[in-house]
Amino acid sequence: MQFTSNELYFLINHTHPERRLWLVGADLSKANLMFADLTNANLNYANLRSADLRCTKLLNAELRGADLRSADLTSANLTGASLHEANLTGADLRFSNLKDANLKNTILKNAKFNKDTKWKIFFNPVKAGAILMP
Repeated sequence: MQFTSNELYFLINHTHPERRLWLVGADLSKANLMFADLTNANLNYANLRSADLRCTKLLNAELRGADLRSADLTSANLTGASLHEANLTGADLRFSNLKDANLKNTILKNAKFNKDTKWKIFFNPVKAGAILMP
């Protein structure tokens, strides 16, 4: 399922705060979701390849198996998000918060991060294939 930018805007901005946004398997590739509040959203197996997710709130979001290759997650808040088996190859994670995120089997090959990226305690992003940027 693919959405127009107007449909995406409506979905994100008109979902009742107590309801969970359900976008399982949605095609959001190259979507501009900058500053969106996707807290608690279910984005399992969604295609977010090359999506603009800068400054996006993804607190406790479900992103199991999601395709986030080359996505821009600069300054995104992924606290408590489930990224189990998600593919973040080449993603930009600089200044992002991944504290308490489930990173089990997450692919981080060539993902960029910096000293300000917050990781789950004891997680080694370099060992997982991510690249520390100056």
